[in-house]
Amino acid sequence: MNGAKMNRRTAIKTSAVASASALVISQKFLAAQESAPPFGQEFSRLELLTTGEWWKRPGNNGKPAPKGRKGAPPSMNVPREEVVAFAMYTHQAGVLKLSAQLFPLKPGEKREARLEFKRNRKWQEVAKTEVHYPGWDAHFRIEKWDNSKDVNYRVCHGQKAKFEGVVRRDPSDKDEIVVANLSCNSSRTTGPRTEIVDNLKHHNPDLLFFGGDQHYRHTEHTTGWIEFGLQYRDIIRDRPTICIPDDHDVGHGNVWGESGKRSRIRGDADGGYKYPVKYVNQVQRQQTSSLPDPVDPDPVDRDIGVYFTRLTVGGVDFAILEDRKFKSGPAGKIPKMGPRPDHINDPKYDPNKIDLPGLELLGPRQEKFLEDWSADWTDAEMKGVLSQTAFCGAVHMHGGPNSRLLADLDCNGWPQTPSRRALKLIRRAWAVHLCGDQHLAVTVKHGIDEHGDGPYGFTGPALINTIYGRWWHPLDEKAGPNPVPNSPLPWTGDFKDGLGNKISMLAYANPENRADEKKRADGYGIARFNKKTRKITFECWPRFCDVTQGDKVQYLGWPIEVDQDANDGRKVVGWLPELRFDKGVNPVVQVIEEATGEVLYTARAKGNRFKPRAYSTGKHTIKVGLQKPDAKMIRGVVVAKIKKEAGELKVIL
Repeated sequence: MNGAKMNRRTAIKTSAVASASALVISQKFLAAQESAPPFGQEFSRLELLTTGEWWKRPGNNGKPAPKGRKGAPPSMNVPREEVVAFAMYTHQAGVLKLSAQLFPLKPGEKREARLEFKRNRKWQEVAKTEVHYPGWDAHFRIEKWDNSKDVNYRVCHGQKAKFEGVVRRDPSDKDEIVVANLSCNSSRTTGPRTEIVDNLKHHNPDLLFFGGDQHYRHTEHTTGWIEFGLQYRDIIRDRPTICIPDDHDVGHGNVWGESGKRSRIRGDADGGYKYPVKYVNQVQRQQTSSLPDPVDPDPVDRDIGVYFTRLTVGGVDFAILEDRKFKSGPAGKIPKMGPRPDHINDPKYDPNKIDLPGLELLGPRQEKFLEDWSADWTDAEMKGVLSQTAFCGAVHMHGGPNSRLLADLDCNGWPQTPSRRALKLIRRAWAVHLCGDQHLAVTVKHGIDEHGDGPYGFTGPALINTIYGRWWHPLDEKAGPNPVPNSPLPWTGDFKDGLGNKISMLAYANPENRADEKKRADGYGIARFNKKTRKITFECWPRFCDVTQGDKVQYLGWPIEVDQDANDGRKVVGWLPELRFDKGVNPVVQVIEEATGEVLYTARAKGNRFKPRAYSTGKHTIKVGLQKPDAKMIRGVVVAKIKKEAGELKVIL
C-alpha cells in the first residue's frame, strides 16, 4: 500500500518535472524561432516593434521611438491586464466572426485567447483560439448564431486581461439603417480621436465601414493597427465593423495588386506587392478575418488570400469589394506621360489610348460576384457597394492647391472599360457606392454612356487629412451643364474627369487651409438607408463639429438625398405591364431585354404593385421570386407607350 502511494507520488513528481522541462524546451524553441526576422533578412525591418525581443526596442523600453515624418507610435509594452487591445465582429447567415487584437506577448505568456458570453448574468467561456505570431491577433467563429438579441461578450487573456463589448442584434425592424463611411486615418496626428468617436456614438450607426488606410505606419502594421484600434475601439466594440486594407495598410504609397504578382520598381506601378506574401496575408488576416467568409476563397498568385464578400445588416445588403487586388499596374503598359507612371500631365494625351484591351480592375471573379449579388436579394430590401476608392477621378489638384494633374490612374476610373463594366453591375442592383481613399469628400452621379445614367457614389472625407491634399477646381472655374439648383458650391454639374469618364458633381469639400487642422476638410461620412421610403441620404460631417450639442452644420452641399431607383438613370422609353402581388409579399423583380439578353435591373418591390420600366422598345422578360427572380417568368412582354395606361398582370407567389 505504502509502496503504491510512493510510486504514485514519484510518477506525479516525474510528470511535473517532465512538463516543466517540456515548457522550458518549448519556450527556448519559440525564443530561438522568434529571434529571427519573421519575414526574412531582406525584410528584416518589418514589424520590429512587435517581433523578436520587441520589449527591448526604443518605443517599448521607455525610450522614445524614432518618429520621422510620422508621430511617435504608442508603446507596445503595456501592463499585462491591458494586453487585449480591441475586438471587432460581424454576423451573417447564422455565423458570428469575431477578431481580437492583442498587444505583443512576452516569453512564458500563453499564446491563447478566450471568448466569453454573458448569459443569465454569468460569464461563460464559449471558445479558445490561438494567438498568431507575428501579428498577435486571434479569431473566433461561432456557428448557429442567433442574431435576434444583444449579447455581451468579452475576450480574455491570462487571468486579468479582458476586453468587453456587445454583439448587437440585427436591426431588421428599423426603418433606417445608418452606415458610417470612414477612411484615411493619418498617423502623423497621434493620440485619441475623441471628437470623432463621440460624434459617431451620437449618430449611433448600425454599421461601421473603415474603407482603408487605417494607419500609415507602412513597415509596422501591427503597431499601426493597434494604434487605430485604441483610437476607435469605444465605437467598434459594440456594433458590426467592416475593415478593408488599402495601399498604406500593406506598406505602399499606391498598390495595383495585379492578382498577387511581385512588384519590382520604385513606386510599385508595375503591379503587385512589394512586401512578402506573409506580410500581406498578415495584414489581411488582422483586418478582414471578422468579415463573412469570402464568396470565392481561392487565393490569387503566390497564395495571397482574398476577402471579397457580402454582409447584410438590417435588410441592407452590402457587397464588399477589393478594388486593388486584381487591378493592372500602368508601368510598362502605357507610355509615361507625367512625373511618374500613374500621374498624367501631358496636354496632348488621349484618355482613349490608355484604355487598352486586357487591362483589369475588379477582375472576372469579382465581376461574377457582383453579377450574382445583384440578382440575389435574400433578406434584403436595399443594396450598397463598399470598396476602397472611387470609380472616377473627381479631383483636379493633387498634393497642393496649385498642383494640377490631368489624370491620376490610382482610382477606379482607370482602366475605363472595366470601370464601366463594374458601374453597370452596380446599377443593376440600384445600389449606391461608398468609399474613401481620395482625401477629398465628393458625391457624384456616374455616367456610363450618358451623363447621369449610372449610380451615385459617395467618397467620404479623410478622417485625418494630413497626408495628401486634393481639390476639385475646374480650370475655367465654371459650373458644368445641369448644375445643382441653389447649390452653395460654384462648380457643380456635368463634367468629364481626366480619364474621360462622365460624372455629375453634386458636392465637394475642398480643404480651406491645410495648415489649420480645423480647415483641412477632415471628417467622416454618414449614409442613411431608409427602407420605408427607399431613399438614401448622404451626410458629410467636419471632424470638429459637435453633433452631441446639436451642431447640424455639415460641409457645404450636404446632406444629399437620392431615390434608390435613381441609381439607374437611363432614359425611360416606356413601361411594362404593371405587376400586382398579394399584400405583404414584396417579391424580387428582374427585367431582361430579350433582344440582347441583358439583365437591366433586379429590385425588390415595395407594396403590392410594381411597374417595370424599360429603356428600349421590343420584348422583355420579367422574372419574379421571393428572394431571387426564379419563381415565375413572363416572356415576351412588350413595352407600352409612356403615356398609355398599362394593362395589369396579377402574380400570385
